[in-house]
Amino acid sequence: MQAIILAAGMGRRLGELTQNNTKCMLEVNGVRLIDRYLRQLSKYSLDRIVIVVGYEGQKLIDYIHANYPDKNIEFVNNPIYDKTNNIYSLALAKDYLCADDTILMESDLIVEDGIIDKLVNHTDKDLALVAKYEQWMDGTMVRIDDNRRILQFIPKAGFRYEEADDYYKTVNIYKFSREFSSKQYIPFLEAYCKVMGNNEYYEQVLSVLTLLQNTTLRALPIGNEKWYEIDDVQDLDIASTLFSEDKNRFQLYHKRYGGFWRFPKLLDFCYLVNPFFPNKRMRDEIRNNFDTLLESYPSGMGVNSLLAGKYFGIKQDYVVVGNGAAELIKVVMEEHTNGRVGVIFPTFDEYPNRLKQEQIVQFIPTDSNFGYTADELMEYYNDKQLSLLMLVNPDNPSGHFMPKADVLRLAAWCDKKDIKLLVDESFVDFTEEYEKNSLLHNDILASNRNLMVMKSISKSYGVPGLRLGVFASSDTELIQKIKKEVSIWNINSFGEFYMQIYGKYENDYRKACRKFCEVREKFYEDLKQIDFLRVIPSQANYFLCEVTSKYTSAELCELLIEKDIIISNCGKKKHMNGRNLVRLAVRDEADNARLVEVLKSLA
Repeated sequence: MQAIILAAGMGRRLGELTQNNTKCMLEVNGVRLIDRYLRQLSKYSLDRIVIVVGYEGQKLIDYIHANYPDKNIEFVNNPIYDKTNNIYSLALAKDYLCADDTILMESDLIVEDGIIDKLVNHTDKDLALVAKYEQWMDGTMVRIDDNRRILQFIPKAGFRYEEADDYYKTVNIYKFSREFSSKQYIPFLEAYCKVMGNNEYYEQVLSVLTLLQNTTLRALPIGNEKWYEIDDVQDLDIASTLFSEDKNRFQLYHKRYGGFWRFPKLLDFCYLVNPFFPNKRMRDEIRNNFDTLLESYPSGMGVNSLLAGKYFGIKQDYVVVGNGAAELIKVVMEEHTNGRVGVIFPTFDEYPNRLKQEQIVQFIPTDSNFGYTADELMEYYNDKQLSLLMLVNPDNPSGHFMPKADVLRLAAWCDKKDIKLLVDESFVDFTEEYEKNSLLHNDILASNRNLMVMKSISKSYGVPGLRLGVFASSDTELIQKIKKEVSIWNINSFGEFYMQIYGKYENDYRKACRKFCEVREKFYEDLKQIDFLRVIPSQANYFLCEVTSKYTSAELCELLIEKDIIISNCGKKKHMNGRNLVRLAVRDEADNARLVEVLKSLA
């Protein structure tokens, strides 16, 4: 058996990274693609490795000769690599193909070792490795039947998104027997090139063979094995994360701050959303209006304040809409850059990060579960001369919840002390009897002029991609000032439309919140069975857990990322005093069960 690696392409989409080298000389986490390939292939008793070179081919040849002098590596040159495509590169190696069984590979891939093992060790002599379609994949797709027969090759132009669930992507690694190459593939390749020319793809020949039902080639799905095709800098970034070393992988994922949809196999227990809303009908309504919303400008702040007021049942003059709560947090905290600000730690770091360190007056609960009362806050801050007191309720990451009556007592105390009280109630809809717990009511806002309420729509409403948040206060001068601080079109048409239609689905939202509370309770009971976790009760959509034995919080995060599960390591947050703490989001029943299963396997 031999291997043929196609490495003639220019890799234009990688820009300066391939300005002076072919793509297989690209480094992923410090290892060149060609070095990774040659290491993987060294496991097998190959008679030779053939590399088809073209763009910057001599540099690759010199590198191979210098670093692999003892390997039997031969080269085929494609002198017109800039005018042809890979069908011509493979045609140049046709004599090699006909001479031996072949592993055929493209040089811009990074794959796990197990993928090549599957190919080499499989009893079928002629195989195409395929992967179930995921949204990041591009290029040639296939349909296969239950016997792994390839029914159809689907070129990029023939791709239909409504049929994507039936597709498999070709991984661009094949095993061809000498008989298949000499009697089926090469004769058709020569005929195809004569008719269609050399600026084509070698998989088009396989498509013709499949259409004529004249092939022994079968598909071999790779399952959950990792692979990635690197065509541009974004691909390189994702591949570097997927194939990072164990000790770095968690940090590489975490520093992305989201965008985990690029990793379809990753189970996200880090970011916090409602798993039961929006429902299908609401999603369908948004999909049905996709083209109109995509092609239309959103409204300005006046309309969006009206929509937000309708959404929460408060006056339009009391509310400003933000591109997520994060935009509003920045603006509101910048309004308080001079006075002393009371901050309860641990907390959502976006708030204290917007302040100067000397402004912050810390309150650190002594309770082992990070709980505290309104009375404790009033006693502690009584002589601290605050201009602003911040309360995240339920708190993040502890899930501690202060009852509404106590928050209103605290608001009255702040009013007497001339202290602004900012309450972030982004998670309040996850609390028991949540409909009674919100402060977003006209009478509450009107009678507490020092009270300010922040609320993310991403969290409990399950739409983080829309980037919606609101800030409310009866201080209309402040509201007007904040409206001037944000851009005229600070939310997009999709977010605006979502707020417009929400009222039709309000009953469904209530049902989703009730279901969530039931699922959270079950998850809580299951997590308590994990020997090395102490689970802190929560009224939010997450649990703060102390890792009491066996692992540090960092080690647990690293072990879980190896299982394609990401959680939040809270041990590094301020004022955790070195405690090993992790935060686990509450997802749906199936995902929660998956996490519990993995945690039990680590016990």
